Amino acid sequence: MKAEHSTAPPVRDPAGFAVFYQQQFDAVLGFVTRRTDSPHLAADLTADIFLTALEQAHTYDARRGAPVAWLYGISRNVLAAHFRGSARERQATAQLAGRRLLDDQDVSAIERRIDAARDARQLAERHAALSEPLRAVLDLVVLDALTTREAAQALGISAATARVRLHRARMALLRADTQTTTSLHAVSEAHS
Repeated sequence: MKAEHSTAPPVRDPAGFAVFYQQQFDAVLGFVTRRTDSPHLAADLTADIFLTALEQAHTYDARRGAPVAWLYGISRNVLAAHFRGSARERQATAQLAGRRLLDDQDVSAIERRIDAARDARQLAERHAALSEPLRAVLDLVVLDALTTREAAQALGISAATARVRLHRARMALLRADTQTTTSLHAVSEAHS
């Protein structure tokens, strides 16, 4: 049996809208329950539909159709917006489900890697600040694992000169490291 629908138009005043609400409630709830299986969601969507109808009561035009048709148009829009939002939420949840959240150990490991990378960048900067002759000996001994004598041969300099340059390079790096450490301590104390 088909429910009869009032032809009373919606009005914005609370008393008049209450009459419209009572007349149309079953029709709207039926519309919603045919499209969802959750009683709580059906109640929420029905309330959203009537709230939207109250806000848009001034847009009702009797020449365009019966109040129930106008209300079903609002109902379709509210449900479509809800289901679009639900689809976006499911998509976001699915994307997150494939990702593992970080625990304390993960965070600590990442912090260690960041610190190591920072130290490596600082060492590279100090290395780049060395003069070419000092850097050449240092690279051959430290990176290429040559002896000081072998580095001297490769550079065409005496072993004594190679030892002096290697010593100067190491001292320059050590001084730069000490200055950086002192500067960091000074900054830390200033912010304490």
